[in-house]
Amino acid sequence: MISIKGLTKRFDQLEVLKGMDVEVEKGQVIVLIGPSGSGKTTFLRCLNALELPNDGTVSIGGTSVDFNKKVSKQELIKLRRKTGMVFQNYNLFPHMTALENVMEGPTVVQKRNKSETREKAIRLLEKVGLGDKVDYYPFQLSGGQQQRVGIARALAIEPEVMLFDEPTSALDPELVGEVLKVMKDLAEEGMTMVVVTHEMRFAKEAADKVIFMDGGYIVEEGTPKEVFENPQNERTKQFLNLIQ
Repeated sequence: MISIKGLTKRFDQLEVLKGMDVEVEKGQVIVLIGPSGSGKTTFLRCLNALELPNDGTVSIGGTSVDFNKKVSKQELIKLRRKTGMVFQNYNLFPHMTALENVMEGPTVVQKRNKSETREKAIRLLEKVGLGDKVDYYPFQLSGGQQQRVGIARALAIEPEVMLFDEPTSALDPELVGEVLKVMKDLAEEGMTMVVVTHEMRFAKEAADKVIFMDGGYIVEEGTPKEVFENPQNERTKQFLNLIQ
């Protein structure tokens, strides 16, 4: 489903990703953990070309882009259509209702039929527990509700892979659970997911594979049991001792 080979990313002289290789099978949930500045978010943004890698290849669902050479705009569009992205800070359009936010991608970008898109958007909002909030504007919703609208919006474009960039980091602690529940439901339904998070409980319960990053490298990877209960790398042990 996802194959990453030799992925590097530099910002001026700073090399943030240093030749990453990652394989994700269809239906797997991959969780990226590690200290701030380790490259987790940059890696996620490279998957859907919000950041353009300097080198390496990214393959998602049969679409492959080789960043070792010049890449066309059409190649980037094809790659982006494979993924739905959920950001830290919701990024909802403030002048649009929850329903309009979810409909925006399919109707404006994908040029789909508006009445069909509306029906699907309502179903998605119901799926994330917001069927009674379709006509609410973002300012009328809690942070957790806004993030669930963000998840519904990402699902509306029918992505093959969902990318989550610390989706609960901006939430009050009591609102975290409602977002994680939606994510767990998606995982159980077989959605392929790559998640950057500090929620170790989610990683332990929902991940098929945990990747620990530091300094732009993959330091360690394995099942949740392997990484959390029997880490092999000293740097992994130090990190887990601080957060567990």
